[in-house]
Amino acid sequence: MPSFSKVAQFSKNIYVQICLILLVTASIAWIIYKPLELQPANPVVQSQDITEITKLAANKDRLEYLLLAEPLSTFPRYVFKYKDAAQIHVVKVPSTSHVNLEREVLLKNAIPYAIASQAFLDKNEAILQDDSESNYLSEIKGFFVRNAVGIALLLLMLVAIKKGMPGMSSGASVIKPDSLRGSMDDLVGMEDIKQEVAHLEEMIRNRDLYRSHNIDKPFNVMLTGPAGTGKTKLAGYLAKKLDIPLIQASGSGLESGYVGGGSKALNAIYKKAVKQGRCIIFLDEAQSLFMPRGRGEKKWEDDTANTLLSLLDGVKSEEGSGVIWVVASNFDDATTQMDEAMLRRFAVKINFRLPNKAERKELIRVFLSKKDKNCIDWNNLNLDYVAEITANLSPALLETVVDRASMIAIQEHILITTDVLFRAFERASIGLTDRATTAEKDRQRERVALHELGHFFMQIDPYLRKGMPLAEVKEKSNLLKISTESVSKIGALGYVLSSGDDVGLQTLEEMEQDVMQLYGGVAAEELFYGARGISVGSQNDIQKVTAKLDLMVNRLSMYSRSKLDYTQLKRQGSTEDGVRLVEAKADELYSRTLESMKGYKDMAWALKDTLLERYVLSKDEVFELLAELTEEMTEDQLQAA
Repeated sequence: MPSFSKVAQFSKNIYVQICLILLVTASIAWIIYKPLELQPANPVVQSQDITEITKLAANKDRLEYLLLAEPLSTFPRYVFKYKDAAQIHVVKVPSTSHVNLEREVLLKNAIPYAIASQAFLDKNEAILQDDSESNYLSEIKGFFVRNAVGIALLLLMLVAIKKGMPGMSSGASVIKPDSLRGSMDDLVGMEDIKQEVAHLEEMIRNRDLYRSHNIDKPFNVMLTGPAGTGKTKLAGYLAKKLDIPLIQASGSGLESGYVGGGSKALNAIYKKAVKQGRCIIFLDEAQSLFMPRGRGEKKWEDDTANTLLSLLDGVKSEEGSGVIWVVASNFDDATTQMDEAMLRRFAVKINFRLPNKAERKELIRVFLSKKDKNCIDWNNLNLDYVAEITANLSPALLETVVDRASMIAIQEHILITTDVLFRAFERASIGLTDRATTAEKDRQRERVALHELGHFFMQIDPYLRKGMPLAEVKEKSNLLKISTESVSKIGALGYVLSSGDDVGLQTLEEMEQDVMQLYGGVAAEELFYGARGISVGSQNDIQKVTAKLDLMVNRLSMYSRSKLDYTQLKRQGSTEDGVRLVEAKADELYSRTLESMKGYKDMAWALKDTLLERYVLSKDEVFELLAELTEEMTEDQLQAA
């Protein structure tokens, strides 16, 4: 959804363009109509409209007189005047039409008329004057009246060529360095990225040194990495440190829907930058410009990327020599196919990453330290635990979690503690939860409880199969809580909340375990309710499984000796083979999941009652109940023996 500022700017553009069109149209109309308005009032109104004569039949009572001037000429004139009007109407008609009018209108309707005397004609000389000029002006007026819409559209096109259509403006603003906030120190951790930026700064400041090595192109910079990792802030910090203006625009905002709109916007940004001299052009969210060209059938689809290529190519003169392009993308060339020509334009590439556990801890501490010290209960705050559960969150999302914690603390009149931060993380990850929605749905709640317990048991299944004691399994498990509360955000009646592992290199075995964990819910439903008792609650799990298996089979070729990305192959039949292999692996992994769940059937059924009673079980509570069940089952087995 576009921001309010963009909508306002777009509306402003439309308003300006409409006003301009109306102004130009009014000016032309004024030029055309002005000569007529400045002429003295003429009582003689010339016309060639025969219908004015036919209307006399209906207006016979109003008629003061009707005269014929030059009735034997090629173009006789009907001269008439109404009693309630000052104008004398003169209708010029061909002689052939005059004969018909006289017979069918005048005589038929008994309209009296006479031949105009010479004295009358001398007194009203305008009656017999040549009216070609008047007719010409009338035709011009008629043309503009008939084609008002077309003329307006033509003017709009002319304005678009000169100024740009609404939405075709670059939307870029020049930000002076003293208006930029923050500094490089605000990038917590990220020492590897800071070193790259320091090197870039040194390159820009020592331009003459690089010229001695015959390097005189602008230092085009490409920033890549997940959203919310600080790419936008870095561009601002760099401009502030170099004390040069920043011109910021969105890559997606360049596309206006008009052919050539993106190219025009880019050129406008570049011209604006050239006027500034030394400055940074920052294009944010520009991943679409890095996609390989020539994919579409329409030739103009690559116009914006082609224009950017030419602008990035370097300077042929002193113009633009101080312009530095910094372009940000949420994707990189390691995970996404990008245009090779575009990649070659960037001498400097800085890849942002998600913060590690130590950096997350420091980020959370920094965000909390910006609040009043009386808002936080530091004695009940375990930042190591919060950093652990927030794995794979970007700095922007971590700040969202901390801000959400403040909202909870304000609403409940409490201080920020570990528990408040945990609830804030849950709210940011899951959304609003509600137990009233499922309170009276006992049968559905039972199914939901068993479904979520299926996910949990398949999560710890690899550890239990290795014979690990429950204490060690608990330590390795990422479980945070199991809930039978509904989640409106994802339309679920329950969920398992887990912390993620820091991003790493997953193996085939680990990816298969992820699939089996997703299958745990539907397998539990089949185990307790039969194959025909599986509900639609597994839809989201199955969608995730499909995407995962497609990645494993078709993109990573994990089950084939031929290590190929089959999605890039266009040969007929390769897709069908991939689908069959995905189906085969899905069947195999689901069968393994169902077999494994049979070993946890009694435990799941026993835990289900407590989960239904409490609605939510924390990690500690789950493993405490598991320990009690294990002990009871062991005693029963000993007694049976």
